[in-house]
Amino acid sequence: MAGLVDEPRPGRRKPELVLSEAERAELTRWVRRATTAQFLALRARIVLRCAEGGTNKEVAAELGVAPGTVNRWRSRFIRLRLDGLIDEPRPGRPPSILLDQVEDVLTATLESTPGKDTHWSRASMAKHSGLSKSTIGRIWKKFDIKPHLQDAFKLSTDPQFVAKVVDVVGLYHNPPEKAVVLCVDEKSQIQALDRSQPVLPMMPGMPERRTHDYYRHGITSLFAAFNIADGSVISALHRRHRAIEFKKFLTRIDKVVPAGLDVHLVCDNYATHNTAEIKTWLGKHPRFHIHFTPTGSSWMNQVERWFGLLTDKLIRRGVHTSVKALEQDITAWIEGWNENPRPFTWTKTADEILNSLADYLTKINPPTTET
Repeated sequence: MAGLVDEPRPGRRKPELVLSEAERAELTRWVRRATTAQFLALRARIVLRCAEGGTNKEVAAELGVAPGTVNRWRSRFIRLRLDGLIDEPRPGRPPSILLDQVEDVLTATLESTPGKDTHWSRASMAKHSGLSKSTIGRIWKKFDIKPHLQDAFKLSTDPQFVAKVVDVVGLYHNPPEKAVVLCVDEKSQIQALDRSQPVLPMMPGMPERRTHDYYRHGITSLFAAFNIADGSVISALHRRHRAIEFKKFLTRIDKVVPAGLDVHLVCDNYATHNTAEIKTWLGKHPRFHIHFTPTGSSWMNQVERWFGLLTDKLIRRGVHTSVKALEQDITAWIEGWNENPRPFTWTKTADEILNSLADYLTKINPPTTET
């Protein structure tokens, strides 16, 4: 009829999601617990937000997920409650492992050790939990937990950490005009190793084989300056790596780099890079500018990655009967590299590095709730 406006058709009303106090407490614990798997914490956040009355679109926008994801976990929770957030149910078969059993395995794995052992195995956790070894393996795989693996880390205690990160990363992303940026370091104590018996060559179905024991024939140290623009390397070999050798290497860089360019050096905080003798040399060569990476952050120096290539492709499997032979092979390898140098692409910004570190510190040191 004229004069009447059609009212919009109401959409399908979402099932109401109401939490018990126990469910709310458990979901909140999953969200705040540092050892909770990320996917489980996200599902808990979705349910908690839905329980506050948010629509799928609102919750999706707040948590940065698709509306379909919110709808999926809202519906699963309404049907299966807490058990529905752990894993997909198998068709025609109810879950055989209760939620509290899974949590007990995760908590024990992450927060305890089996007696005098340093870490859990599938067998020891199966004995502890009463579940089978294969079940323990599936739980660990689902939550990406690997008790048998160990990695190393070191958090920098440098009071100028932020300023140095910004400085060095700024050089990588925006190198100054009429200047060259060189990542400089020493690979010290490279050993000339000779196997006690000849290396057996690789054959079809059989890798190269070598004896586990070897003879040591001395050491050398490689000084290298990696050009971030083109990947070329300036190098020098010395039998020692003191400040005097570093000054000789600076002199070599000064001769190689064209006189019209400034030289920006990215170095770590090794003592030989910061002696009075080096400071005096730098004062007499004003085109040189040193940028120190934060203490304990050698990963920021691109030459370290280049050293890794040299180690993998030459040093680790090399056989040398003398230091001279080792140095000749290193020199030849570098000459070959410089015939077709390849720069690395630095992608992380300073903000991304600092935010990533902040997130990691929050994860390993979760904020405590004051009472």
